[in-house]
Amino acid sequence: MRNAIAAAAIAAALAAPAAAHDTDHAGGIHAEASDAVPAQFDIVHARITTEKNTATFHIGVSGRAGESKPTPSGQLAGSEVFAYVWPTNIEPYEVGFEHDTGMLALAVTAHPDFDDTPLFDENGDGSPGNDGDLWHSHWVVLGPDDACGPGALKVIDIPESASPRLPKTWPGLPILIDSPGWDPLIRGGIVEVRVPFDHIGVVEAASYDGVTVGLRVNESIHAPLLCVVNVFDIVSGDLSLPGKVNE
Repeated sequence: MRNAIAAAAIAAALAAPAAAHDTDHAGGIHAEASDAVPAQFDIVHARITTEKNTATFHIGVSGRAGESKPTPSGQLAGSEVFAYVWPTNIEPYEVGFEHDTGMLALAVTAHPDFDDTPLFDENGDGSPGNDGDLWHSHWVVLGPDDACGPGALKVIDIPESASPRLPKTWPGLPILIDSPGWDPLIRGGIVEVRVPFDHIGVVEAASYDGVTVGLRVNESIHAPLLCVVNVFDIVSGDLSLPGKVNE
């Protein structure tokens, strides 16, 4: 009897992760795993769901999410950023930017050569300026700029003389970026961020995609400051934002 109970317990334990995996990848946009993409950036699932005033942004990959980070270069100029990104058609004004400034995206990033969350001490060492190498979240506004490469995207620059509307947690960089401090949850093959909204209806009406990318800071630290230089994977294949929230 005891052997039968033990066998049943082992079977249940083995089955549990598979069931959780299936549940985590319900709904949203799906893609087949690809041997051509590093597994930690190989997107198999993206989803946005809402509950009350909170939206959960979810990406699932075929490997272990967050396993790789850029190699430190020791300087800002030319440094690299890795990111899990949810491009959306949400109006940038809804999170604190000007109207019609570009494509609003939520990004989970890591970059060991600089810190762009000056209000937060992610590693808990008492200094808020030395933890860019830990995965953290941003709103960014994206747009095309051939200076980054033919057809490439960048984080929109702020001209030197301009004073655009910016979120209260803007980190002071001359680009359209926000550092709201929402901690991403990274476990196994999943990256998730829970984001509160004043008006959740703007999210529920949105379309979205899922992307993994590498970005680079300009060698001259001038506009364009932050370019997308490597697109690891796009779950839709074409950045067409086919995802519908809560579907």
